[in-house]
Amino acid sequence: MMATRTLLSAIISTFLIVTFDTSADDATSPTDAMENLAFLKDYTVGRVSSYDRTGGNRDGLHDDQIQPGETRVLASLSGPGAITHIWTTNGSREPNHLRKLVLRMYWDDEEQPSVEAPLGDFFGLGHASYYMYASAPFQVGNSNGLNCFWHMPFAKNAKVTLTNDGTMPVRRFFYHIDFRQYAALPENLGRFHAQYRQAFPCASEDNYVVFEAKGRGHYVGCNLSVKVLEEGWWGEGDEMVYIDGETAPRLHGTGTEDYFGGAWCYGRPEPFSYLYFGCPLRGTSTPGGLWNVYRYHIVDPITFKESIRFTIEHGHANDRKDNWASVAYW
Repeated sequence: MMATRTLLSAIISTFLIVTFDTSADDATSPTDAMENLAFLKDYTVGRVSSYDRTGGNRDGLHDDQIQPGETRVLASLSGPGAITHIWTTNGSREPNHLRKLVLRMYWDDEEQPSVEAPLGDFFGLGHASYYMYASAPFQVGNSNGLNCFWHMPFAKNAKVTLTNDGTMPVRRFFYHIDFRQYAALPENLGRFHAQYRQAFPCASEDNYVVFEAKGRGHYVGCNLSVKVLEEGWWGEGDEMVYIDGETAPRLHGTGTEDYFGGAWCYGRPEPFSYLYFGCPLRGTSTPGGLWNVYRYHIVDPITFKESIRFTIEHGHANDRKDNWASVAYW
């Protein structure tokens, strides 16, 4: 009986989140990608970059800086195709330039961008700060090399722009945009989206809305940046995901750090980054503490047929008023 009581106690004190797939499809994994390299491909590859067109070594728009208020077209591609990798770095001397440079992407003649986010936040760098980390879709290498590996298909065309909302010219902006061109695209391919949101501070009585969308799609993750404004742990709020018009959340979590793959208030002081979740910027629970966390649903996308609304409480029952900023991807 003693052993039974001990086991029962252990079970009761355990926090557990289980997500499940009711289909018979196998999840995509890095090993799948390695295996698929053996299959010969029919597409062609290309790249748009900031190399010196004169044949010299003044790459990175050295003699054609992006001026304050200017929107520069980085790439204009004809379809059908897909962007597969973006790399960029820059030598801007403007304070907080990672928030003042805004990245936008347009697919198939659309007037409103499907991707719209500050450059840093899009690549998972919160608070206009640089730090190294490695996830499946994003990596930041030494020194300040920003990489994105999301697959971004388009049927007719694609346009990638960068707007300088700062007060200084962008000094030395380097980039590669790698893409594929296909003979045709499958009809069931969605279009990649990324949306930035912020609440400085989170003062509403309602949950912080990470994103909401209508139509059919897959939510594939987000990153969240928090600046602590009050004493105490900022991450006690639950995530709540409402799908296809349901009034009750289909997915209801147990705490912010739980959703982002951590536990117990990120009690260890070290930052960490893994393929699908991480806390690459770990601050303090005192005013001024800066945090960044991420969760990417590469192997477990959250599907929706009509609509989705993804929210997180800012503190238990929205009892805190910290600064939050996020980028959601779907």
